[in-house]
Amino acid sequence: MSKLKVGILGATGLVGQLMTYYLSRHPWFEVMYLGASKASAGKKLREVVQEKYVPKPIPDEVGDLVVEEIVPEKIPKELDIVFSALPPNIAKDIEIELVKRGFTVVSNASPYRLDSDVPLINPEVNLDHLELLKLQERNRGWRGKLVKNPNCTAAILTLALKPILDNFGIKKVIVATMQSVSGAGYPGVSSLDIIDNVVPYIPNEEEKVENESRKILGKLTGEGIEWANIRISATCTRVPVLEGHLETVFVETEKDCSIEEITKVLEEFRGPPQEMKLPTAPEKPIVVRYEVNRPQPRLDRWIYEGMAVVVGRIRKESAFKKGVKFVLLGHNLARGAAGIAVLIAEAMVKLGYI
Repeated sequence: MSKLKVGILGATGLVGQLMTYYLSRHPWFEVMYLGASKASAGKKLREVVQEKYVPKPIPDEVGDLVVEEIVPEKIPKELDIVFSALPPNIAKDIEIELVKRGFTVVSNASPYRLDSDVPLINPEVNLDHLELLKLQERNRGWRGKLVKNPNCTAAILTLALKPILDNFGIKKVIVATMQSVSGAGYPGVSSLDIIDNVVPYIPNEEEKVENESRKILGKLTGEGIEWANIRISATCTRVPVLEGHLETVFVETEKDCSIEEITKVLEEFRGPPQEMKLPTAPEKPIVVRYEVNRPQPRLDRWIYEGMAVVVGRIRKESAFKKGVKFVLLGHNLARGAAGIAVLIAEAMVKLGYI
């Protein structure tokens, strides 16, 4: 098929830069538009980001594209998909304006994630929730479509919880996170705050993990999503790591399960992206490590181009009558943001939503 034309909003930020990496040589998509603030407008992308931290090199295919100031009425109408990596306060109005104008927007920004007619998609977990787009069209009368990818921590967590939920049921999840500084965007956390330190609070993060995870793990109904009846409690901290969120997860299950059974369902788990062989889908969405000291961000965050999560230290949880605990790692900018947005768009194309 001929390539679909795509644009990236917020192309100069960390997530936007990584989107250019995934999209630059994509077999289905061609980057035709880069949007950012007025300060970056008129410059080539590589000129704008050359002094910033770059998680992956800016590919030649997009590095020479000129960045344009984001003005909704000037965004090319021929774009088939618009990827948004805008800050929440800016994204809220711009994205809705674009959807009203007929664009399909796949967004990393938090506004509207919990709305009943907005799909919040983790592709291996709840791809069927794309059916909400029909409800969205009826409710809002938009010419276009708005789809959200989750908070990065929730995206990593729900991917690992999905096979446990399907096979053993889940009553309760307690999670404590150690999140990298890149999760705060560029320039991130002040060096004086994070070096030789752990910051035990990230604004609004715990609420996002608890609420978004329940929506993602919920069931599609005729009126929206019936959120999962799971009690989720999160404590989120910031640690001096560049990339990769580490999570210690404690799960109370409905059915009894052995370590061997939990390990087997995690290792064997595959979702619709793997079945459809989508270009950005990791061969194994969940990788199990058996070493006592893994996963580690520096060693494991880029497995399968950052699109898989890594589970280790799987043990029975003695505080629960039935339960398991493990350590979980995912790349916050890849699986948690840029890469998952591309994977969502691929699924929408494959399933005929685009």
